[in-house]
Amino acid sequence: MTNEIVPAEHVEIIRRSEVPSLMDQIRPSWKTKNLITRVQRLLEVDPSSACQRILNAAIHDLREKIIVAGLDIAKEAAIQAKLPPVATAEDLEHYPTAKLVDLAYKIGFLSRPEWRRLSRCYEIRRDLEHEDDEYEAGIEDCVYVFRTCIDVVLSRDPVQLLRVTDVKDIVEGATPAVPTETLLEEFRSAPAPRQEEILKFLMSVSLNKGQSEIVQQNAFTFLTRLSSLTQNAVRLSLAKHLQEKIGRTTLDRRQACVASAMGLLSYLKRSQVIDFFDSIYNAMHAIGTSWGAYEKHGDVIRSFTEVSGFIFCPDDPKEKILKYLVLTYLGSRGGRTTYGNVREVFYSNSAAPLIEDIITTDRKLIADALRTLRDDRDVKGKCEYSYIARRFENLIDLLSQD
Repeated sequence: MTNEIVPAEHVEIIRRSEVPSLMDQIRPSWKTKNLITRVQRLLEVDPSSACQRILNAAIHDLREKIIVAGLDIAKEAAIQAKLPPVATAEDLEHYPTAKLVDLAYKIGFLSRPEWRRLSRCYEIRRDLEHEDDEYEAGIEDCVYVFRTCIDVVLSRDPVQLLRVTDVKDIVEGATPAVPTETLLEEFRSAPAPRQEEILKFLMSVSLNKGQSEIVQQNAFTFLTRLSSLTQNAVRLSLAKHLQEKIGRTTLDRRQACVASAMGLLSYLKRSQVIDFFDSIYNAMHAIGTSWGAYEKHGDVIRSFTEVSGFIFCPDDPKEKILKYLVLTYLGSRGGRTTYGNVREVFYSNSAAPLIEDIITTDRKLIADALRTLRDDRDVKGKCEYSYIARRFENLIDLLSQD
């Protein structure tokens, strides 16, 4: 960067700009460093040099943050992004500036807009170094560089990244465990490679039949709680990873439950997902809709809710499963019980509350299909009996609940 970035006569304009107030936003741990002190002094006499040094400070800070985050994650991000390799802290000390900005973006320290802004700052410096006869930065360039370097880098504290070992120590304990709010927040702010690393560990434990039941359950609980905080790019990568594990074999219940907890079922091969939900329907059909099978209804219906009910269920099995649930809920004509009481409708007491919960939870997904069942021959036949027809209307009423 040349010494002609901002002409000396523009010093007063710089003083009246937002640059001095931006300097106040630099976090305390950096404000006292010599590099920032020098920037402050240069602003009064040579804004061009100050502009160069604030960019140097931002790059230096970014480098330190990557080291604090962990060389392991920097190494993996560099490999995935096909950037220069990172094996030691010394590698980062000699990392090209433009590539360091790219690495910070791939790790997750910079959003895409922030990456573009910081890259533009570097381009301004590069243009001035190599095209000083054709390009002269103006006040707006100087302000842009200061605003970007401070907003995007120097005002932000280093991130103490959550590590796999932190999660491993909790999950592999001898008692039931749930993630703390602190852990959830650390996971939310973790870059994509670290999120992926943690979730792959939890997935592996959840699918490992050799692990103790409590450890498997802990891992599954963590997966469920971390799912909504997972970045979309990580979710796609994990879906690919799980699909590779499944291969061409049938999707089993354990895999389906894990995929459901992580929100991955819709990313797996559609044919395998359809086959899996068909297997659930087949188990339901084998038990039947008669109220007399009430002792078995609970388990088979819960097996459906364990994989998020209708959320990931494809259309064909969805229609069959919904009809099964409706017919089971409706029951059959009543009569006198063995205790001498009269019941207008005999229905499965174990199935009914579970079905009501499913209809209520997934009502937006099945509203039209449920209303269409009014004209289904089997449903229509049962509803000729007024008390059973009233039960069908109970299900319709659930669709409009707040």
